[in-house]
Amino acid sequence: MAVVLHTNPLFWTRLAAMIFACVAFSVAVHGGRLSHGTGDWCVFCWAFSFAGTLLVLLVEIFGLQTRAPVSWKNFPITFACYAALLCLSASIIFPLYYLKGSIGQSELRDYRIVSTVFSCLATIAYISEVSISKARPGEVAGYMATAPGLLKVCETFVACIIFVFISDPVLYDRHDALKYCMSVYCICFILSAAIILLCIGECTGCLPFPFARFLSAYALLAVVLYLSATIIWPIFNFDPKHGGAKNRPYNCSNTQGLCVWDKNMVVSVLTGVNFVLYLADLIYSSRLVFVKA
Repeated sequence: MAVVLHTNPLFWTRLAAMIFACVAFSVAVHGGRLSHGTGDWCVFCWAFSFAGTLLVLLVEIFGLQTRAPVSWKNFPITFACYAALLCLSASIIFPLYYLKGSIGQSELRDYRIVSTVFSCLATIAYISEVSISKARPGEVAGYMATAPGLLKVCETFVACIIFVFISDPVLYDRHDALKYCMSVYCICFILSAAIILLCIGECTGCLPFPFARFLSAYALLAVVLYLSATIIWPIFNFDPKHGGAKNRPYNCSNTQGLCVWDKNMVVSVLTGVNFVLYLADLIYSSRLVFVKA
């Protein structure tokens, strides 16, 4: 088994991202005193990113790309995009829960500051990796290296965040219209995740219809569904005519964490974000079909 060391910018970017993620979770676990569930999430983000990047580097170094059970044109950039989003979320959540208003021991605060700094560095490194790996105009590359492929990653990630806010407490069970919005989130998430898995597993040729046409049709469907959810969710949560104003407690600003009103607002904003992502996906997917034609 020959060892191949490609000392190109992509290799050094991956190596830097792996080191930064490793330092972030190592310092947090060693001296951060993480007692909240959000701390476990942040450590998972950093550790998952570190482990995945280490795997990618080992496959590249030992030249095992052809033996890998996944498409190596699609897997590394897909993982890098997810790692960038995970580290970005940790870079936001960790200081909010462990640094904001902290007046504890200076040594403990220093450990948490170091984890935050290296989390931000890991985020920048992973974004750089995605920027280096993405397809250039006229370049033949895997679908996940194109703009629609990267948008699929962002769409599924935003949907996962929506699921977190919408399920604790359950915010969609008091009206059929809100249940419809939940079904929109689930359907679009499942289909986007299935597309990503098909591309990574190189199974797009097994479909009984042209994959590019399916992508455009799905993007159009997702835009219509998310447009309806973007309108319906705020109406049935904030419009007094539909009982939305009752969701806001008088002491909402005094509660610890996010109250129901805040979570409904976050879901509304994220629904709008995903609508914009799917709209951009539709535009890029249509362009891919026309270019192929």
